[in-house]
Amino acid sequence: MTATVRGAERGRAPHLGDFTLTPRVLLVAAVAVPVGAASALAAFALLRLIGLITNLVFYHRAAATLVSPGGGHQPAWLVLSAPIAGGLVVGVLARFGSERIRGHGMPEAIEAILVGGSRVSPRVAVLKPVSAAVSIGTGGPFGAEGPIIMTGGAVGSILAQTLSLSADERKALLVAGAAGGMAATFNAPLASVLLAVELLLFEWRPRSLIPVAAAVSTAVICRGPLLGTAPVFPVTDLVRPGAGAQALALIPGLTGGLLAIAATRLVYAAEDAFACLPVHWMWWPAIGGSIIGAGGLVEPRALGVGYDVIDSLLTGRAALSLIVGILLVKTAIWSLSLGSGTSGGVLAPVFMIGGALGALEGMALPTVFPGFWAMAGLAAVVGGVMRSPLTGVVFTLELTHAWNDAPSLLVASISAYTLSALLLKRSVLTEKIARRGLHLTREYTTDPLDAFYAHQVMTPEMRTPDPEAPLLVVVHTDNTLREVANALAHHSVTRATVTHRGEPARPAGVITLDQLLHARRHDLHEEHHRERHIPARRGPTT
Repeated sequence: MTATVRGAERGRAPHLGDFTLTPRVLLVAAVAVPVGAASALAAFALLRLIGLITNLVFYHRAAATLVSPGGGHQPAWLVLSAPIAGGLVVGVLARFGSERIRGHGMPEAIEAILVGGSRVSPRVAVLKPVSAAVSIGTGGPFGAEGPIIMTGGAVGSILAQTLSLSADERKALLVAGAAGGMAATFNAPLASVLLAVELLLFEWRPRSLIPVAAAVSTAVICRGPLLGTAPVFPVTDLVRPGAGAQALALIPGLTGGLLAIAATRLVYAAEDAFACLPVHWMWWPAIGGSIIGAGGLVEPRALGVGYDVIDSLLTGRAALSLIVGILLVKTAIWSLSLGSGTSGGVLAPVFMIGGALGALEGMALPTVFPGFWAMAGLAAVVGGVMRSPLTGVVFTLELTHAWNDAPSLLVASISAYTLSALLLKRSVLTEKIARRGLHLTREYTTDPLDAFYAHQVMTPEMRTPDPEAPLLVVVHTDNTLREVANALAHHSVTRATVTHRGEPARPAGVITLDQLLHARRHDLHEEHHRERHIPARRGPTT
C-alpha cells in the first residue's frame, strides 16, 4: 500500500484550488501596464476620430474636437442623409470586414471571454473603432465607450496571444484593456474596475483584479496629458442632501427602473423586427440611420455622443424643451437604431436618458442643488439598464465629483436595479448573449465546496487495500472540497484516497463524487429550509 500511495503522489494534480497571489499574477499585472497605456491611446484616438468625422460631415471643416451634430442649424437633408450614409458604411465594413463589429461592444467582449478563449482578432481591433467613429460621427446617438471597451479589450487580447498564457490570464488582460479604455474615456477608475467585475470578469479574485487595477491606474495616468484630469461633468454649488432627499430618491429610482425595462424591451423588439425584414443584414444599419435622421429633425441635440447635453443636465442648465426632447427622442432613436446592429455604445445614451428623466422629475421635487435629481436619474437608469447598481453609483460620483450624494444615489440605483431584476429576465447585455445560445450568470456567491474539508465528508479508515488504489488520486484531509473536485476533474476519476498531510503513506479514508454533493445539499438546505428559532411570545394564560 505504501508504494501505491507514493505512485499516486507522483501522479497527483497541482494545487488546483489555490487562488492566492502567485508570481504569475504579478507577471500578468506587469503586462497589464502597457495594455492600460495602449487602451488610453486608443480611447484618445477614437474620440478624436469621432470629432473629425462629425466636423467634416456636419460643419465641413477639418477639426478633431468633439462637437454635437445638432449644435448648429443643419439643413434637413443633411440631418436625414448623414446617418443613412454612416449606416451604409458600417454595413459594408461588417459584411466584408468582420461581422464582429456589429453591436455595442460589451456583449461581443463577453462572448469572446465565454466561448472564444478571450481571443480577439486584430481585424476587429481596427474595424470596431473605425465603424463606431463613422456611426457616431454621422449622427448616431451612441456612446464611444462600447467600441472603446472592445478596442481596449482587443489590445489586451492580442498582446496576450503573443505570450504563452492560459485562457484565464488572457481574460484578465482582455478585461484590463477594456477597463483601461473606460477609465481613460470618463476619468473614472473606480467605476471602470467595478464595471469589469460586474460585467466582464465573472469573478473577484487577485489573479484578475490586480491586472485590471494596474491597467486602469496606468490608463488614468496617461489620460492626464491627453484629455486632462478634471471630472468630465463637474457639479458645483453642492449641498449635502438631507434624509428627505434620500427618501425621495426612490422616485427617480423606481421610474428609472421602469424606463430601463421599457428601453431594453424596445431594443430587442427592434432587433426582432429587423430580423423579419426581407433584406440582408448589411442594409439594416442604413435603415436604422433613417430612424436616427427622422429623430434628429425633431430634436437635433439627440444626435451624436451628447456629452454637452449630459453636462447641461447634470449642472441644471437644461431647458424643459431639451429635457423632454432628449427623454422621448433619444430613447426612441437609440433603442430602435441599436436593434439594427450598427456600431456604438450604450453608456453615454443611458447617461443622457437617465439624466433627462431625473431633471424632469426634479422640476416637481424639492430643490437640493442644480443637477441633483438628474444625477439620481442617471444612477438609476444605469443600475436598471446595465444591471450594475454599484457601477451606476460610482460612475455618477466620479463623473461629477459630487461625493456627498452617495447615499441618495445608492437608493436610486438599487431601487431601479431591484425593479429591473423583478420584472425583466435579462439585461440589455445578457439578453444578446442568451440569444446567441450562451448561458451567463451574473450572481456571485461563495462556492459551497469551499466551506468543507475532505475529512468532514470522507469515508474514514480504509482498513483493507482498495482494488482501485493504483488509479486513485491522493488528496489531503485539510483540502477543501473544491480542491478535491478540481483534482478529480483533472484526472477524470470519481474517487480519491485521503491522507494526512504529515503521513502521506497511511490512508485516512476515501472520498467519492457523491460525497462532494454534501456541500451542495448543505447549501440548498440553508437557502430553502425555513424554521422559527425564537418562538412567538404567547399571551398570559388565565
